[in-house]
Amino acid sequence: MSSRRSRQSSSGSSRISDDQIIQLVSKLQQFLPEIQTRYSSKASASKVLQETCNYIRSLNREVNDLSDRLSQLLSTTDTETPEAAIIRSLIM
Repeated sequence: MSSRRSRQSSSGSSRISDDQIIQLVSKLQQFLPEIQTRYSSKASASKVLQETCNYIRSLNREVNDLSDRLSQLLSTTDTETPEAAIIRSLIM
């Protein structure tokens, strides 16, 4: 089979070639710190996607933790101070 074969979505309307998939996975790999430090050569597409999911989960946990910390800080701060306004703007 050719590496340029296309894949059709379940709706049948859009197609993406294997070359495009390889390019997208390669671009995604560049954004993942874990992949860059662990693998000197290219990682498999499944590994890149797995690490992407792990990285997104980790970022989500960080966002939740920071949101909790900001909420706690706001609850202990006078609500009329400039600092409280900054905290509120970060939470919104």
